[in-house]
Amino acid sequence: MKKSISTILKHPTKDNANRSANPPVTRASTILFNSMQEMHQHELKIRKHKKVSHYTYGRYGSTTTIELENILKELEQAYHVFLTGTGFGGIALALMSLCRPGDEILVSDNVYGPTKEISQDLMKQFNVTAKFYNPESFYDLKQKISKKTKMILVENPGSNTFEFQDLRKITQLAKRKKIYSLLDNTWGTPLYLKPLKVGFDMSFCSATKYFSGHSDAMGGSLAVNKKVFKKIMFFYKLSGYRMSADEAYLIIRGLRTLDTRLKQHSDNTRIIINFLKKQKKIKEILYPHNASSKNYKLWKKYYSGATGLLSIVIKSKKRSSVIAFINSLELFGIGYSWGGFESLAILQEIKSTKKDEYLKGRQFYRFKKDEFIVRLHIGLEDPKDLIQDLKKGLRKIK
Repeated sequence: MKKSISTILKHPTKDNANRSANPPVTRASTILFNSMQEMHQHELKIRKHKKVSHYTYGRYGSTTTIELENILKELEQAYHVFLTGTGFGGIALALMSLCRPGDEILVSDNVYGPTKEISQDLMKQFNVTAKFYNPESFYDLKQKISKKTKMILVENPGSNTFEFQDLRKITQLAKRKKIYSLLDNTWGTPLYLKPLKVGFDMSFCSATKYFSGHSDAMGGSLAVNKKVFKKIMFFYKLSGYRMSADEAYLIIRGLRTLDTRLKQHSDNTRIIINFLKKQKKIKEILYPHNASSKNYKLWKKYYSGATGLLSIVIKSKKRSSVIAFINSLELFGIGYSWGGFESLAILQEIKSTKKDEYLKGRQFYRFKKDEFIVRLHIGLEDPKDLIQDLKKGLRKIK
């Protein structure tokens, strides 16, 4: 019987030994075998990428992490999925596995701050050069490719500013030039976009966000095709970039309701946007909501749905009043990350400045000095209550 992904998410492996509806949490460093022959045969199965229920050593994972790998492999339609202890670990795994001294990487200028930091600062120490391209110019991307380019790293939509790129153009270019390609798909998740099907070699998601969905677990996933599998597996086994069984269990729990939660996030977000569009103090809403816009058309071309993260552009002469707006919100928490059940708000200062090394200023930035970006994550609360909270807070903006 062929099952939909919604059904598959609801039916992971059960713990039959204990008659539990949930998979067991297996914590182990030593994995026991009945004989040396069995151990040797099992190692061969792993090297040949055969399906296994356990590894030979705890550094590679446990039965719990294998269960999560299998769920995500189905969701991503991937050759293999690597799990890391934090979301960002997945980006680091890809770069450290594939880039070598003398290589160049092309990075979309609107990537997550730490992705920019590892690309331009840490990789530089290994003689790997990062070039940043304008996410709104495919021509700029093409012009910056050289014989040394090893990887194109894309985040879609862009972090905080939500530019959408023509993904298939990028993967076709990468294939012609024999360059690896990676997409950060944390916003859309593989439920709404399957990057490997679009032609990317690697699909990254921060499992901390929507996969977990409860703001209590951290992890990352890197789904890969066969072409890059061996190189990433080599580094993965040696580096110890693994996820714990406890984190994997929490993320499996979250995945069971992924489709239901994302639908509610999306529904709530549309209601909130309809309110925000009428507010004079908000100059722009950064989200694929305007059917006539380029971003909407590119979103519609590749995605089957939208999630709950957006930004609003507030025009104000007083930065302090924008902060007062955020501080006054009762139902929107102030904090990093997103993808959980609760709504969040945070001021994102991404202009070219060294004041905040974590965010790393943009090279391509179209907003003016009196325009402030506030990122909102729309949670699972009643949207009527969220609207009342925002309405009250917007009075603080001068």
